[in-house]
Amino acid sequence: MTVVITPSWSNGVQKLKVAPQPPAPIPRGLTPPVLENTVHKTRCLAQLRSKDQDLEKYIYLSQLKDADHSMFYRICLDHMAEITPLIYTPTVGDACLRYSHIYRRPEGLFISIQDKGKVGSILRNWPRINDARIAVVTDGSRILGLGDLGVNGMPISIGKLSLYVAGAGIRPQSTVPICIDVGTDNQKFLDDPLYLGLRQRRVPQEEMHELMEEFLHEMSVVFPDLLIQFEDFSTDKAFAFLSAFRDKYPLFNDDIQGTGAVVLSGFMNAAKLSSAASGRPLTDHRILFLGAGSAGVGVAQQLTSYFKLLGLSEEEARERIYLVDSQGLIYDERGPMAEHKKYFSRKDYTGEPMKDLVEIVDYVKPTAILGLSTIKSAFNKAVVERMAAHNARPIIFPLSNPVRLSECEFSEAVEWTNGKVIFASGSPFPEQEYEGKMLYPGQGNNMYVFPGIGLGSILSRASTITDSMIEAASLGLANSLTPEEHADGLIYPRISRIRDISGQIALSVIREAQKQGVDRSTDLRQLDDDALLEHIKARMWNPL
Repeated sequence: MTVVITPSWSNGVQKLKVAPQPPAPIPRGLTPPVLENTVHKTRCLAQLRSKDQDLEKYIYLSQLKDADHSMFYRICLDHMAEITPLIYTPTVGDACLRYSHIYRRPEGLFISIQDKGKVGSILRNWPRINDARIAVVTDGSRILGLGDLGVNGMPISIGKLSLYVAGAGIRPQSTVPICIDVGTDNQKFLDDPLYLGLRQRRVPQEEMHELMEEFLHEMSVVFPDLLIQFEDFSTDKAFAFLSAFRDKYPLFNDDIQGTGAVVLSGFMNAAKLSSAASGRPLTDHRILFLGAGSAGVGVAQQLTSYFKLLGLSEEEARERIYLVDSQGLIYDERGPMAEHKKYFSRKDYTGEPMKDLVEIVDYVKPTAILGLSTIKSAFNKAVVERMAAHNARPIIFPLSNPVRLSECEFSEAVEWTNGKVIFASGSPFPEQEYEGKMLYPGQGNNMYVFPGIGLGSILSRASTITDSMIEAASLGLANSLTPEEHADGLIYPRISRIRDISGQIALSVIREAQKQGVDRSTDLRQLDDDALLEHIKARMWNPL
């Protein structure tokens, strides 16, 4: 693409404004006589749909993105519901498992423990330093529900950034996928002759922390305008790195904060439907979590905002949330536990360890049960029926990815609750007809919020990502449903409207950044909401 460079002035300082120009036409003879975009899109879709396996479709789309990124993103935008499961969950899980075997060419930056002390020189090898605005960083230690995949986690960073482009119009050339390789404890990959990563066990936490300190400092030097998203770090690292670095650099952890935001949004709308059916006040909801890792605790922390927004104190909000891990209900007298679980540990239960989920449901009588356990069918018929016995409209959110790790399926929840369930999952499930009525599952997919969080943070040039900015994103999503979507009983908007949704979320994030005083694009403060939304939409990249 050619550019036109013209001088402009801001606060007495001359700046160079770079205006993209249409690419020069390809000389005649180097393309077929007839290559019209609409027809070519039909051709590409036909090639994609001719493949039997989702992994083959993933490989085809990866090659299309490399060869013609404009066509790739046009197909993503026009067929969002079909393409998203192929470039991200659930198919990206299989792509990660097979990454070292299906590898074609590098698409991001690899930083290994062997680069310690010289990370800056590695980062400077990135060919588009001046364009870089957002990076997704993983160490592959907890990929989806698949565990430690080491360097095979790179497709997570690649796929997430594709959704930033498709969902929020982040320019493709401004994205930087990054994988931190500090080894893997997965013996299968250590024994695999095709494995692309270091053949060593993971380094100790202290050494990893030293590498991350150097990495983030050098990132701020080499990429001064960059927003960083942490993705799929193991629970201990996820909380430790977020806590250590969030006030120093513009970054957030999507597993902790993004998942929490999207679930909070869905829960807000689900709670209204459930309370309307039961007549119980919105403050009476009780939430039971199965799974107390980084995602589970992160979502639980975010859901305390639901109760605090209704006027409850932090302690009252915490009392309405119960956590269950592999040892059962989490409570103080059970004994030593990981630090991140202590905040939600129950003080009002002193009995014997309670491990059976049906027994726990009968004890807690939750209005909502959320799964982030990666235990397939953990919400079995007995559990779901007990939820239905306690609630006119039970809220059931099996959020584990991919589909094969989901705590239950939509069809099961519909059958076992006689069609009364309010349902959202992490991966997509088909709609169901029940007694002549079409029922639609929600999908609590992070892609509803992280593109808008990223766009708003980039445009405001936020110096840090505050909790209130994440909460603002959640509220923006919850309020984005159309009257038609409300009429259909949806708790999340239809994903086909993702650009509009991301625009509204970006607006909420920018306004909150301004309230918190962490915005560095202070000129945006002068715009009213309508003008700011127009500015946001104008900055979204669109494929030809």
